[in-house]
Amino acid sequence: MQKLTLKDILPLNEYEKVRNDLKKNVIQIKANRRVHLGDIITLVFENRHTISLQIQEMMRVEHIYDEKKIQDEIDIYNALIPEQDELSATLFIEITEEPKIKPELDKLMGLDNGRSVFFEIGSQKVYAKFEEGHSNETKISAVHYVRFEFSPELIQILKTGKEDIFLEIDHPNYKARIKLNHATRQSLANDL
Repeated sequence: MQKLTLKDILPLNEYEKVRNDLKKNVIQIKANRRVHLGDIITLVFENRHTISLQIQEMMRVEHIYDEKKIQDEIDIYNALIPEQDELSATLFIEITEEPKIKPELDKLMGLDNGRSVFFEIGSQKVYAKFEEGHSNETKISAVHYVRFEFSPELIQILKTGKEDIFLEIDHPNYKARIKLNHATRQSLANDL
C-alpha cells in the first residue's frame, strides 16, 4: 500500500472545511474494518484513509502548521500503513472500569509474544507480529500495533472467498474467535 506524503494531507484551514465529511467517510470505512474479539479486545485494520484522518486530527489537536512537523507526523503514522502482502491493525484492549484496568491487563501478559493472535484460513494460520516497545516483563499496554503477512496463496483465498476466514485469540486467559463477515473480508482483501 502506498505511503502518505505531504501532498495527501490538507492544510488545517482546508481540513476544517471538509472535516465532518471526511470523518463520516472514515467512520463508514472503519465499520467494515473493526473486528471485536470477545468482550474487551478490538482490532481496527488500518489503511491510507484511516491513517490520513489520524494525521489530520493530530494536526488539528496539536495546532501543527509547520510542514516539517507535519512531515514528522506523516513519517510516524506511515509505519502503521501495511506493506505489500500485509494487513496492519491497531489492537485495543478496552477495559472501562478503572479498578479493573491493571488486573485485567496483567491477565493478558504475553498476548504480544508468540502466537496468541492470528488469522485462520483453512488449516493455515497467519500470526500477528506485534510492534515492539508496548509491553515489558511487568506490564502490557492497552494499545498495540500488529501486522499480518500473507502468502500469495492465502491472499487469493482471502480475495476469492473459497474458504472461511477466522480471526482468533488463543491466550491462556483470553480466548475468542470470529468468522470474518463478507463486508470485512472484502474491505481487507482490497488492501492486498
